Amino acid sequence: MEDNKLFTEFPPVSTEKWEEVINKDLKGADYEKKLVWKTIEGFKVKPYYRAEDLEHIEYLTSNPDQFPFTRGKHSDNNVWDIRQDISEKDPQKANAYALDAVKRGATALGFCTKAIETEEQMATLLKDIYLSAVTIHFNCSKDFLKTLQLFVAVAKKNGFETKELNGSVNFDMFKHALKHGAFKHGEDGDYKEALDLINYTQENLPKFRVLTVNGSLFNNSGSNIVQELGFSLAAANELMAKLTDRGVKVDTVAKNIVFNFATSGNYFMEIAKFRAARMLWSEIVKQYKPECDCSCKAYINATSSTWNKSIFDPYVNMLRTTTETMSAAIAGVDSISVMPFDVTFKEADDFSYRIARNQQLLLKEESYLDKIVDPAAGSYYIENLTDSIAQYAWQQFLAVEEKHGFAAAIRAGFIQDEIAKTAQQRDMDIATRRTTILGTNQYPNLTETMDAKIEKKGSTCCCHCERGNEIKVLEPYRGAEAFEHLRLATEHASHRPKVFLLTYGNLAMRRARSGFATNFFGVAGYEIIDNNGFATAEEGVEAALKANADIVVLCSSDEEYADITEVACKLLKGKVKSIVLAGFPKEMVDTYKGYGIDEFIHVKTNVLESLTAFQKTMGIM
Repeated sequence: MEDNKLFTEFPPVSTEKWEEVINKDLKGADYEKKLVWKTIEGFKVKPYYRAEDLEHIEYLTSNPDQFPFTRGKHSDNNVWDIRQDISEKDPQKANAYALDAVKRGATALGFCTKAIETEEQMATLLKDIYLSAVTIHFNCSKDFLKTLQLFVAVAKKNGFETKELNGSVNFDMFKHALKHGAFKHGEDGDYKEALDLINYTQENLPKFRVLTVNGSLFNNSGSNIVQELGFSLAAANELMAKLTDRGVKVDTVAKNIVFNFATSGNYFMEIAKFRAARMLWSEIVKQYKPECDCSCKAYINATSSTWNKSIFDPYVNMLRTTTETMSAAIAGVDSISVMPFDVTFKEADDFSYRIARNQQLLLKEESYLDKIVDPAAGSYYIENLTDSIAQYAWQQFLAVEEKHGFAAAIRAGFIQDEIAKTAQQRDMDIATRRTTILGTNQYPNLTETMDAKIEKKGSTCCCHCERGNEIKVLEPYRGAEAFEHLRLATEHASHRPKVFLLTYGNLAMRRARSGFATNFFGVAGYEIIDNNGFATAEEGVEAALKANADIVVLCSSDEEYADITEVACKLLKGKVKSIVLAGFPKEMVDTYKGYGIDEFIHVKTNVLESLTAFQKTMGIM
């Protein structure tokens, strides 16, 4: 059969020609500043990529299910487990949630077993669950070994061959140390617990994995993607080194490790992260000389990041988790756990669990993402992102190794300090709205109130441990929290401040600036009084005073502010709490301050800092 290529009638266009056209369109503007994106991870992303940009990438010669497994662990499908993590601790209620989840499409279940202390309670938790068809994960426990012993006892009584059951336990000695300031039983004691878990499961549950590396902790504490990956690899490598030194076979340790990574909103970067994770981990394990390349395959669970989720406009969380789930599915992870959209302010319910589960079902049953092996393969952009993330994550890994390993690095505070630097930068990007959290720091729902919907949630800690001071702790948080604090303070206040938009002059400019001011003050929950426009400053001031405004914002063009600012300030001074001008007419700023303008709001304003000052002026904070 003749191999006819499409579009052969079109001549090829060289990179030089593309660049020539681009520079012409830029009309002298700086190419780097306008079109090249520098990620928070530190590397640059070009505006476009071509086939020649793949020439230096070595892993492209491998196929799916071939070392270094960048392209996935399967050669004929892209199947993943639809995992539902259930936070309910009462065994009877958790069982009801689990049965409903399995009935409606879940293929994996995650349980918190901190309240499970007897065989009877475990039997209640597992009642009517067909363990041979469902992967079981124990997310939290006071004693994981005891939990597994109870699980085996109940499974055998229910007629299951335990050596054929699949699952994992979330034993992560490093996560405990970073959350509580010390290792649970001391470092040596924790390694002994790891050995006990491995020995028990080798005999009773050989398909269970008992060592988890929670990269999600780094992500939810504000790290970037490269840090999440590099530090996770360093932690896993330390487990490999220390446990093989204690006599465990390389293949046994490798096959017991689960990577639990978070998925955040950077769609293409997240796809690349998971692919890079498989590649780098396979290279690390290979250095330990395993008996089988199959031991080099990373087992990855993807779980929704909490860092980018919000309390206000919570249905946007559904959109966030949808794109995040797509990233993980396209990248070929082993299982995905989608966070219910409302868990930022309450316990998940039937509806939010169902929506979270159905997001994955839609990607499987309607988008067929489980049928296509490595859907991202060959994308010039994603392949280059994968390569860049791998290189920069490797540098993070080496930095930890130079500190004599992961445990030494967290004792020195190196990893915590590096994450704190990134978190501070990310917080500043949110405060200045370079990063948008929809519904929170941009485009708020002005009529929404959330305080009455927020439920007090119990501690998720499983061990009732006191905090130590041996290791600096990592504090997971959400990027939206500072803005939410402002808005909730407004809801608690006895008086909701009124912002009156005094619009004047050029229609396009006054509408643009009134829209900006609406967004600006709306994120603090203030009442916004917009207007079609006034013929004179006097007319606008009269309407503002009649509305009992607390803040008046002048909204016009830079040129027309000269017509109204002095008059408006003279009539408003002492009668409202603050007079604001939307924009920053640089040459006139001092003059307008002299007239009585208290604040200028514009795209370079630190919105969080400015609104905090307004809250104090309003007597709210």
